[in-house]
Amino acid sequence: MEPVNWGVLSTSNFAQERSLPAMQQGRLSRIAAICSRDLGAAKAVAERMGIPKAYGSYEELLADPEIEVIYNPLPNHLHVPWTIKAAEAGKHVLCEKPIALTAAEAETLIPVRDRAGVRIEEAFMVRHHPHWLKARELVRQGRIGEPRAIQGFFSYRNLDPQNIRNIAEVGGGGIYDIGCYPIVTARYLFGSEPTRAVSLIERDPTSGTDRLATAILDFPEGQASFVCATQLVKYQRMQIFGTEGRIEILIPFNAPPDEPCRIFVDDGSQLGDASADEIVFDVVNQYTLQGDAFSAAVRTGTPPEFPLEDSVRNMRVIDAVFRSAQSGGWEPV
Repeated sequence: MEPVNWGVLSTSNFAQERSLPAMQQGRLSRIAAICSRDLGAAKAVAERMGIPKAYGSYEELLADPEIEVIYNPLPNHLHVPWTIKAAEAGKHVLCEKPIALTAAEAETLIPVRDRAGVRIEEAFMVRHHPHWLKARELVRQGRIGEPRAIQGFFSYRNLDPQNIRNIAEVGGGGIYDIGCYPIVTARYLFGSEPTRAVSLIERDPTSGTDRLATAILDFPEGQASFVCATQLVKYQRMQIFGTEGRIEILIPFNAPPDEPCRIFVDDGSQLGDASADEIVFDVVNQYTLQGDAFSAAVRTGTPPEFPLEDSVRNMRVIDAVFRSAQSGGWEPV
C-alpha cells in the first residue's frame, strides 16, 4: 500500500515532540509538508525533522495538490475553522481533540464532510493502543461480569500562564485537555451514551480555566466518574469494575512509547491485588498506530469506527459537564 502524504497545520510543540516523530515511524504515513505563519519557523522545523516542504501560511499548505491528509494540532478554538478550510480544499483531516468547543460547533463539520466527500476524524490515539483494545475485548467477553462502574483520574501540574492549556480564550482548561479522555473511554467501554452528568469544577482565579474537576456520568449500564486536574501531581489511572472482577489500566492515556504497558485483571478473590493477573503488551507508539490506521482507511475507503457523529456525542457529554457546574445539579446529555 502506497504511503499517504500528510501536511501539518502549524509547528505546535505537541506535534513536534509527540505525534509527528511517531507518525514518521509509520509505514503508511509520510509527513510531506508543514506550515507556520512564520516561514522561518516552518523551515527550521522541516529541516530538523526531515520534512520535505515548508510553507509560510496555512493557505499555501492547503493548496498543495500533493497533500492528501491534513493533521490539525492547532489550539482548540481553531480546530473547527481550519478543519473546515482543509475539507473544503479536498483534504482528509485528522484533528486533535477536542475536535470542537461545543457539540453544536462539532455538528457544523458533518455537512462539510458530506459535501466535500472527505474523511474527518478526531485524534483520540488511545483507541488504537492494544491495552485499550484488550480491555474492551475483556469487557465484551464477560471477563469481569457485567461492567457497572468506571473510575478515572488524570492530572498534571502546569502553572505557566503562557501555556495554551492555561488560556481560556483559546479553549484551555483541564476538561478539554484531559477530562475528555475518561469521558471517551467510558463511552468506549460501556458501548453506550450517558443520559445525564453532574460535576463540580474549580477555576483558576487568574486564568479562568478549569483546574480541578470531578464528574459523574450516568450510563444505562452503570456509572462512570473521574477527576481531572491541571495543578496537581502528575498521575493517571483507569479502572473498570464489574460484578465478577475488575480491570486496571496503569498508564491509560500517555502510554509510554519505549516500554511495555500493563493492565491487571482481578477477580477480587484476594485483597491487595494479590489475585490480579498481569497482561503485558509489546512496545508500541499509539500515535504511530493512529497515523497508519488513518492512512490505511484513506487508501481503502474503510468506514470509520468513530466518525464525526461520535465526536458530537462526546462533546455533548462535555457540554453537560460544564452546564452542571453552573447549575449545581444533574444535566441531561
